[in-house]
Amino acid sequence: MRLPRQALLQGSQDPEGLDALIDVADQVLRTWQPQWSCFVSAPLREDAVQRLAVLTELQIHADGGRPEAERQRLLISRCEGGTVPQEEHPLPVMGLEVEGNFLFDPVDPHDMRAAILELGIEAGHLGDLWIRGDRGAQLLCTPEAAVALHGRSGRVRDVDIQLEERPVASLQLPQSRVPKRFASVEASCRLDAIASAGFGLSRAKVVDQIRSGRLRLNWQSVRQASKDLRVGDRLQLQDRGSVEVLALERTKKDRWRVHMERR
Repeated sequence: MRLPRQALLQGSQDPEGLDALIDVADQVLRTWQPQWSCFVSAPLREDAVQRLAVLTELQIHADGGRPEAERQRLLISRCEGGTVPQEEHPLPVMGLEVEGNFLFDPVDPHDMRAAILELGIEAGHLGDLWIRGDRGAQLLCTPEAAVALHGRSGRVRDVDIQLEERPVASLQLPQSRVPKRFASVEASCRLDAIASAGFGLSRAKVVDQIRSGRLRLNWQSVRQASKDLRVGDRLQLQDRGSVEVLALERTKKDRWRVHMERR
């Protein structure tokens, strides 16, 4: 059996990435062997799960190596014979420590990831990455990338970095966030107003996050602070989690009561 590739790709925002996942699914159907994909972005993961999950022959499990991981790998398997316990096919993942002195030259995750990619590693081998103050960063990656990068050195702008393989259990993972539901009354449904209430930031800081590209709407970069949000829209802010708009209600004073969930 072959999957309806063209139908699955129709309307995808990342057809190249989805096409690669369809290749994995096709191989699973041919060989009957479960297989892990590379690390994929959150929007591609959600798109792929939604599109492939409707196929009764397949089942999909996503795991990024830590709770609330943004970049995850997909375990694709056949449905015949019942569910495939994840314990029989554990996530292939390792940790990396990236050490450097960033006391006088603060680094952000984008620059750190770019420096690692310059060492010849493909993006699909790298999972989530988080900065550890002025000491460098930690990240999750495939075992193959961990072996290839262990003991390597590089540079982030003018700062030298050293990479060392680490077991995931030894990493200081970012703290997990407990989902919180709450409501706020706002004059409008503007993105900057809801983001300010949802993330607990001033409007000015929200605008700064938009300009820097750190604030995203439904995983896409957004440049318009005045954009009106709708129910179901999700805001993602680097290092601060996400906020989803659950409901919008008009008040008697013609304002908006915004119901949100922050993760």
